[in-house]
Amino acid sequence: MSETTTDGEAATETAETRVWLVERTYSDDEQNLIILVYATPDGERYFRKERALTSFTGAARETLAALDVAPGQLGAVDDPETRERYAAEATRMAEKYDPDDPI
Repeated sequence: MSETTTDGEAATETAETRVWLVERTYSDDEQNLIILVYATPDGERYFRKERALTSFTGAARETLAALDVAPGQLGAVDDPETRERYAAEATRMAEKYDPDDPI
């Protein structure tokens, strides 16, 4: 099975998929934990990353506008409303920022 990369070219399953930051929240379950959600521009797939609040200091720990992740690390967005929201935000981020821009 092959996928299509963000630039429209065919890629193998091992190719990484670009996802854009669409949500940043504090965890209700744990103190000092930030949850970052990145999504594909169509809003159908997402990548969740958890970071301790203390890990946000220094240039090496910047939150980037986009990440490239392996397809196996992506989850499916089942809720149509969430999918639309993620698609809109991912598209907005892609238009406004370069992938390596710190947010």
